[in-house]
Amino acid sequence: MPDIHSPVIVIAPDSFKGSLSAADAAAALERGAREVLPETATVLTFPMADGGEGSLNTVLAAWLQPTLSMATVDAIGRERDADYGFDLDGRRAVIEAAQANGLPDVSDVPLQPLRADSYGVGVIAASVIERGAREITLFLGGSASSDGGTGLLRALGARFLDADGDELAPGGGALAALETIDLSGLIAGALETHWRVAVDVTNPLTGTDGAAHVFGPQKGASASDVAVLDAGLIRLSEVLAETTLASERSFSAAGIASLPGIGAAGGIAAGLVALFGAELVPGAQLVADAIGLSAAIERADVILTGEGRLDHQSLDGKVIDYLRGAKNPTSWLAVIAGENHLTPDESAAAGIDLALPLGTGIQNRKELFQYAGPLLEARGAHAIAEWLDPTDLEAEFDDDDAEGDKNDKDELNA
Repeated sequence: MPDIHSPVIVIAPDSFKGSLSAADAAAALERGAREVLPETATVLTFPMADGGEGSLNTVLAAWLQPTLSMATVDAIGRERDADYGFDLDGRRAVIEAAQANGLPDVSDVPLQPLRADSYGVGVIAASVIERGAREITLFLGGSASSDGGTGLLRALGARFLDADGDELAPGGGALAALETIDLSGLIAGALETHWRVAVDVTNPLTGTDGAAHVFGPQKGASASDVAVLDAGLIRLSEVLAETTLASERSFSAAGIASLPGIGAAGGIAAGLVALFGAELVPGAQLVADAIGLSAAIERADVILTGEGRLDHQSLDGKVIDYLRGAKNPTSWLAVIAGENHLTPDESAAAGIDLALPLGTGIQNRKELFQYAGPLLEARGAHAIAEWLDPTDLEAEFDDDDAEGDKNDKDELNA
C-alpha cells in the first residue's frame, strides 16, 4: 500500500465531447477523489486540451483572464470576429488560428484552396503585438489554407514579391512566382516577439508527406491544385532561406521544408520559424506549459485523467500521451474513458496503471451523456480506492459492461 499521509493528486482530463467540458470533467473527478482521500491530500486540477479546439479557452481560464474578441477576416477575406486573450500583465497573448483561418467557416461556399490564406490570423497577431505582447502562443488546427503563413506575415508588414517587384496574390497558389521577401515594413515589435506554436502532426512542409499533399485535399485541392501548392511551398522555403534572418539562424531551404511539424495548418509556422525563430511544440505540452501543469506533474503521486475514447490515437500527441510521457517514474496514472479500445496489456505498455470505463450497464449513449458527471465522479473515487488498495476493479467493470446492451459501444468521440 502506498504512503498516503500527504499525497499529491493531479487531475487533468480532456473534454468528453458532447457531454462534459474539460473543466466539468475535472470538477467531477475532484469530487470523487476527495470522497476517498485523506484530508491531508493535495488535489490540483488542470482542465486540459490537446492544442486543438478549446485550447484558447482552457488557457485563458487557467490564467483567470477574459476571452477578448476583435474584428478580422476569414481565410477568404470575409469579415468575422475572432477570440483571443492575454495573460495578466499583457505581455503574453494566446491565439487560435482557426478563429480566423478555420475550414468550417469557409465551407458555406465552394472551397478555394489556392486563394485561402492566413491573413486573418496575422491581423490578430499584429493587434496583440501593437498592444505590447512579446510572447504569442499560437494554437493550430482546422485551417483552410496552404499558404505557408505568408498571409500572417503580410499582416505583420512583410511583402511577397514576384520578379517584377509586384506583390503576389493572396494564398498558396501564387507562391511559385515568389522572388523576394521585403521585411522592411514589419510592424514595431514583430522581431522582438517570441512565438510558441502548437502542432499535432509531424509532417514536413513539402513533398508527399507535406502540407499540400496530405492536407490539401481536405481543403478542396484537386490533384493539380496539390501540385501547384507544393511547388509554391518549395519556392517559399527557398526564398525564406535567402533572407538575412533565416541565414543568421543557419536555415537552409531543405532544413525549413523538412522540419517535423512545420507542415501543420498549411505551413502557417514556416515563416515564423525561419524569420522569427518560433518554437514548434506538441499541442498538449504547450497547453500544459501555459497552465502550469508541466511544473505540477513532477511532484504528483497520482494523475487522474479522462477523455471520451481511449485508443491508439490517444497515445499520439493527445492529452494522455503528454501525461504518460511527462509523469515521473513513480507516479500512478489512471484514465477514465467513455469507451476503452486498449487491452489491459496495451494500457500497461503505454504506462497507464488503470483504465476504467465511464459507464457500467447503462443502455444507450444518451443516458451515458446525461449521467456523465455523476459517473465520472464515481470513477474518480474508484480510481483512488484502487490506488490505495488494489483490487480487480477493472474486471468488475468489464463484467458489468457485459450485462449491458451492446449499444454501449457507441462512440464518445475524443
